Amino acid sequence: MSEVVQGEGLVGLTEIEAASRRLAGIVVPTPLLPSDAVSEAVDAQVRLKCENLQRAGSFKIRGAYNFVSQLSDDQVSEGIITYSSGNHAQAVALAGRLREVRVVVVMPTDAPKVKRDGAERLGAELVFEGTTSVERKARAESIAEEEGLVVVPPFDHRHIIAGQGTVGLEIARAWPDVDVVLAPIGGGGLASGVAASVKRLLPSAKVIGVEPEGAASMRTALDHGAPTLLGEVDTIADGLKPVIAGDLTFEHAHSLMDDVVTVDDDAIRKAAGLLVHRAKLVVEWSGAATTAALLSGRVKADGGRVAAVISGGNLQTLPGSAGFPAAP
Repeated sequence: MSEVVQGEGLVGLTEIEAASRRLAGIVVPTPLLPSDAVSEAVDAQVRLKCENLQRAGSFKIRGAYNFVSQLSDDQVSEGIITYSSGNHAQAVALAGRLREVRVVVVMPTDAPKVKRDGAERLGAELVFEGTTSVERKARAESIAEEEGLVVVPPFDHRHIIAGQGTVGLEIARAWPDVDVVLAPIGGGGLASGVAASVKRLLPSAKVIGVEPEGAASMRTALDHGAPTLLGEVDTIADGLKPVIAGDLTFEHAHSLMDDVVTVDDDAIRKAAGLLVHRAKLVVEWSGAATTAALLSGRVKADGGRVAAVISGGNLQTLPGSAGFPAAP
């Protein structure tokens, strides 16, 4: 594993530590909270890495700011653009506001209102295109070419992965005895960064990615040996449904992650309900995926020490509304 970890092309610990320095004073070092409710349910020591408490409501500001802060003034003179289902859109909007540059975001036509409103509130100009990551990426690249904007990719870039890797850095430093670290996978930037940091600092710890069954782009890529376009995606976890894994994130998953598992939407709903009602955490569906993997048995805790990344808290379906689980 050590030779693979240091392999050419993978994001290194020095890059993640440099990102951590750039992010000092920008991001919140989020708490790693012990969860009695989840721990009791799975008979293990479970702590939740609460990126739902991060600025703009998710971990995404880490990668977005690490990328945007390294652009020159000339590069950003016309502005920046990204494509996102919502959380990365808000993060880039915030990074652009901090850098005082124009921000355009291309979002799917079915993006949750809470995420559309969040990006707009942070100053972004919104463009809507299709319902898949491929469609909005193409539109963003076209606009970037026409208007001279810099594209801020949502996951498949080493600056993005390094920024997200600071989540793993904080986990490893706060809990050096952790046995398993769970991270959700959409495009794979977060899980790749977490694996890149945790596997270097705590080589005996396992890193497991978690995807929705209806949008298992990384699991499919691993099974096929390369990123593979999904025919369709169908999940309530809107932040975890790119139709294809990134090339760079695939390399990290293939080289560094111990496994990638899938969970169904019912398990995600139940996990979100428990986290809201019992742990008192506002968690969006995507953010509940790791807890769902534990509660459903897709990941066996085996009495160990488990850190689960709660990736975001931009919840559209509020407790008490139709579709949200009642208190257990």
